Amino acid sequence: MQVDILSPEAAFAKTGLSLPPAPQPLGVYKPYLIDGKYLYVSGHGPVRDDKSLIIGRIGADMDMEEGKLAARQVGLTILSTIKTHLGSLDRVKRVIKVLGMVNCVSEFERHPYVINGCSELFADVWGTENGIGVRSAVGMGSLPDNIPVEVEALFELV
Repeated sequence: MQVDILSPEAAFAKTGLSLPPAPQPLGVYKPYLIDGKYLYVSGHGPVRDDKSLIIGRIGADMDMEEGKLAARQVGLTILSTIKTHLGSLDRVKRVIKVLGMVNCVSEFERHPYVINGCSELFADVWGTENGIGVRSAVGMGSLPDNIPVEVEALFELV
């Protein structure tokens, strides 16, 4: 029996989610950089479809489930940057590394759970073999504009 493997674009379409606009840098940095077969994506925040940011601190303004949804929104924002600048999610072969930063109160300890919102999305798009890379999930005392989650990632290109 043959199993059909969906392309990343088709797998994303199957999620039923929408991509927000790719953010423009507000500082002195590039949103992405290609070096040989690697795509480096700068830290992204949770951009909504209307270009606004999800704001709040986990453990103070939002709970960890809301944080996990914010992390998924960061993943969507990263996908938007990839699609906008590379033309297709199919240009990415695999996720190499994800660094997830969680804006939270000092007592919060479930950083990996929150960052799963982004990691699960990448696994849905590239599959469990190529969509799950190495990862760090850490807590921060604050993040820019009081966003709840920031994620940077490294991908291998096709």
